[in-house]
Amino acid sequence: MAAKYQIRVFGKKGCDKCHTLNQRLDKLLSGEGYASFEKLYYDVETIDGLVAFAESECINPSRIPAMLVTEWNDETEEYEPVPVKDPGAPDEICRKSRLYHYLGLQTDYSDSGKGVITPKMLKSILDGLAA
Repeated sequence: MAAKYQIRVFGKKGCDKCHTLNQRLDKLLSGEGYASFEKLYYDVETIDGLVAFAESECINPSRIPAMLVTEWNDETEEYEPVPVKDPGAPDEICRKSRLYHYLGLQTDYSDSGKGVITPKMLKSILDGLAA
């Protein structure tokens, strides 16, 4: 059986922030309470990665690395993005890194952002789904 949730991570070779996001996510998912999640990594510099990135339709290409949380749908037999319960609501932990319509994060490279997706941000996104 497929995992209930699939976290799609978008990054590229040679990107330190992409490497850090993958490590932090792997560490979190290896902990208790995250058995219903699996991670799938996409290199956006490959055709498969670029197609998956384009199909996500919600991540700014200038804000890689990024991640999108999807949930298995038995009817369609596909993973589908998990909608945000309150789009556009302020998020004190994730701030501008939080995706607007779907559950996920993208790197905030603005002057107010540090360009890092922290373990606290990852937990805040996933803990509402973890069982």
